[in-house]
Amino acid sequence: MSGKDIPWPASDELEFADSLLQAAAPALEAELEWLASCLQARLASYFGQPPAAPPLPGDIAPPPLKQPGCPYSAAIAGYGLDAAERLVVALALAPLLRPQLLDVLCTRNETTQRPFTEFGGTSSGASFVPSAETACFLLAGDALGPRLAAIRRLAPEGRLARAGVLHVATPASGDAPLSGALTLSPRFLAEALPGLPHAGRPEAGIPARRVLSGLGWGDLVLPAQTLAQLDDIGLWLTHGATLMHEWGLGRRIAPGFVSLFHGPSGTGKTLSACLLGQRCGREVLRVDLSQVSSKYIGETEKNLARLFAAAEDTGGILFFDEADALFGKRTSVSDAHDRYANQEVSYLLQRIEAFAGVVILATNLRHNIDDAFLRRFQSVVAFPMPRAAERLRLWREAFPAAARLEAGLDLERLARQHELSGGTIMNVVRYACLQAIGHGAGCVSAAAVDEGIRRELLKEGRAS
Repeated sequence: MSGKDIPWPASDELEFADSLLQAAAPALEAELEWLASCLQARLASYFGQPPAAPPLPGDIAPPPLKQPGCPYSAAIAGYGLDAAERLVVALALAPLLRPQLLDVLCTRNETTQRPFTEFGGTSSGASFVPSAETACFLLAGDALGPRLAAIRRLAPEGRLARAGVLHVATPASGDAPLSGALTLSPRFLAEALPGLPHAGRPEAGIPARRVLSGLGWGDLVLPAQTLAQLDDIGLWLTHGATLMHEWGLGRRIAPGFVSLFHGPSGTGKTLSACLLGQRCGREVLRVDLSQVSSKYIGETEKNLARLFAAAEDTGGILFFDEADALFGKRTSVSDAHDRYANQEVSYLLQRIEAFAGVVILATNLRHNIDDAFLRRFQSVVAFPMPRAAERLRLWREAFPAAARLEAGLDLERLARQHELSGGTIMNVVRYACLQAIGHGAGCVSAAAVDEGIRRELLKEGRAS
């Protein structure tokens, strides 16, 4: 089985993105309610309300992150953000998701008839845009020690900036040092709120297409070992940031994860990449190698630089199909073209090793991949041809619910006799169902399925 390439935008892509956003909505609602409570508590404390006032923000526990399939919860957990960092992120999200929540900070000081300096913020039309000063007020109020700690959190060397979650915009000349707006990174937004227009998209001209599938994780028909290796990649996508930043392994290893998918065509390599992205709320960008490589000196490098920049901005997974075209066994250098080809591969390897995200290379021919490249990959995942039991499941799940099967159509016989991949089985099902519809038949016939198999075997050179 394989996924499908879809240029931006497409209706099924939009539906997919909407489903992810809807999954994130309950967690976001709870996060914004928490922000509102913390903001109310800070204002009550700052303006000296009685002891019955709500506790300070540090005493209000954030909502739990247990929503399954929620990209926002996965992003927060993946980056290992603590309560204070989560509060700053929620504050930065408020102008987008619930701008009225910050209206209370637009209050004017009766003494000066100006906005409260300590509230910070910048004006964007009628909306309040929180600044670093706003975050410091929320976290620390008027206490100098906590304020210094908050300033350190927001500094370029602070964890929020180093992890690529949030940074403080550079203040205009002459403005206060903490007047810069809180700015969430496109990559974090793409992970936490996939599909929103602000969350980052591949720019026009990028040699890649987003790849999606309408199938789910349960539709994968693969050996247990292959599924376990895919789970390992999912663990990296979900918890890699924690491993690198919280556990400190980022000082010792490369920042990203590179995996090789190998196996015959139609065995699920592209689909698996799609579903990994879907499972972890990441875009999957399928690289068009024909658009990457150029005969003009330096153009290939430029194309690759733009490609990796787009993936870094969105936090997307890069999927190189037919990777043996780039990572094939090297030959001796006989002319300038050979030397330049090797330079291109070396540059690509450098970009892959420096890339903080996930790169998946797919090939039908593992033996064509140079062993020197294989040693640089974190995992090598085999996608074998399905066995008889797996083929039977593929046959049973391939036909649409509306299709009636002829009584003489023996799926167990088909699974037993014909060694076919999931993609090939789907081609057969497409052919047989179209024949049933086109000829006004009441059901899918065994003869049509047999003919579909014959045609597929002929394509593969296994029939005459």
